[in-house]
Amino acid sequence: MNIYVSNLSFNMEDADLKEFFATYGEVTSAKVIMDKFTNRSKGFGFVEMPDDTAAQKAIQELNGSQVDGRAMNVTVARPREERTGGGGNKRSFSNNKW
Repeated sequence: MNIYVSNLSFNMEDADLKEFFATYGEVTSAKVIMDKFTNRSKGFGFVEMPDDTAAQKAIQELNGSQVDGRAMNVTVARPREERTGGGGNKRSFSNNKW
């Protein structure tokens, strides 16, 4: 199961994240997402656990727990939504009167 963890301390590293979840079972991977320009944590990450039962227990018990003064949000990760090119507001520049 892939788990999304947000509201992380900016001091948290991959090993720290893995350690929190390892008490509930095997952790395949734990990754704190870093800003590519500043190389600082973005405050969220992902944890993969192969045992769904252990993962559900970790989610229930770690969600809302305090780490470095911050309450972690722990949920099942949703698949990433497809992004379309372009972006932003699409504006029409016709002769419409507002």
